[in-house]
Amino acid sequence: MRLLLAEDDTSLADEMATRLRADRYSVDVSQDGEDALHLATEGAYAAVVLDLGLPILDGVTVLSRLRAAGAR
Repeated sequence: MRLLLAEDDTSLADEMATRLRADRYSVDVSQDGEDALHLATEGAYAAVVLDLGLPILDGVTVLSRLRAAGAR
């Protein structure tokens, strides 16, 4: 299962990605909302884990734009 993890705290993102990968998830990491939105619209992810306080675009804006684009 492929996941997108959007987290701007590098150490937290690394720890979360490591643990998810240990559970056999394929994880892509983004550190800002603009990049997360781009990856989420271009990739095929089973789930997106969003930090609400992302730089450039916050997590709520990313989620709103993904929903507006038809993501479920």
